[in-house]
Amino acid sequence: MQQLFELGQYTRKRYSNFLNSTYNRKEFYIQSTDYDRTIMSAQSYLSGLFPPTSSQIWNPELLWQPIPVHVVTKSTDRKLLFPLRGCPRFDELQNETQTSSEFQSRIQPYMDFLQTMAVNTGLELNNLKILDNFQLWNTYDTLYCESIHNYSLPVWATKDTVGKMEKLAELALLSLFGVYKTEEKSRLQGGVLVNIILNSIKQATNSSKERKMEVYSAHDTTIGAIQIALNIFNGKLPPYAACQFFELYQDNSGRYSIEMHYRNDSSVDPYLLTLPGCTSSCPLEKFAELVSPIITENWSKECGNKDRMKDIYIGFDVAVGLLFIFNLVLLYLLYHYGRCRRRNNYQDI
Repeated sequence: MQQLFELGQYTRKRYSNFLNSTYNRKEFYIQSTDYDRTIMSAQSYLSGLFPPTSSQIWNPELLWQPIPVHVVTKSTDRKLLFPLRGCPRFDELQNETQTSSEFQSRIQPYMDFLQTMAVNTGLELNNLKILDNFQLWNTYDTLYCESIHNYSLPVWATKDTVGKMEKLAELALLSLFGVYKTEEKSRLQGGVLVNIILNSIKQATNSSKERKMEVYSAHDTTIGAIQIALNIFNGKLPPYAACQFFELYQDNSGRYSIEMHYRNDSSVDPYLLTLPGCTSSCPLEKFAELVSPIITENWSKECGNKDRMKDIYIGFDVAVGLLFIFNLVLLYLLYHYGRCRRRNNYQDI
């Protein structure tokens, strides 16, 4: 909470000459994934970004104001909750990644260590498929949290062991969205969010648009997915309160450009990132051109999902056809049965 609060204060300072000093719902929008911790992170961040002033102070003893945090349910989140679910092709790519030479060459040096970890933790590593269950990643994260809060770690969790677990967690994140067929993975994952952000930036070039800032409160996998898609990932797990900035600039001639900054350490200024093939201040048109290979026009189709409405229509057509055939057969039987009755001198009543 303290880290996110300080991030909010930093954002306030960074954009003091741009962002309105008081909260304005038309200028600012924030969305979170549907997890308690990310919603709480968003609220902590907002308390640092928009402390109430003047007329917005509704309680002099509490310098805080309620600001809406928008949430989309997990089952329908196709924006922030990575890896995006409901994509059969991505699941296939994960299985292919597990057996690929690229992944095997990276995991091979850790094979003996993984066997030792299975004994120490009691976890079933499912034939070392660290991409499938994230058990090792979650175990490392637990130890990391405990060490931050000065808890005593298990005897086997030495500095060297935790260091190797961190490297494997980093490999898991990298392999989830990259290592093997990275561009196709990005089209199905991080590129989706890149496209959303790019469209928001393009809309901001419209002088009539009032919104100045959009903020997303999500996960380390969200940052990993978008950075790997943009080929700006540093290979490290994003720490708590890590923030990826996308900034739109307009020069005196009216031309637009995008800058990307990554803040993963509160003791230094954010790192200026450069999209491969462009400059650090990348012209908007060039940026859009360079990211086009990772943007899909039909995510569901590329995922291999069937067109449910098409299936419904086909099923309806088949049902109508079968009903038509059934009616023809029924009419034929009635006609034939009627002739038989007349031949046998039965009298209709």
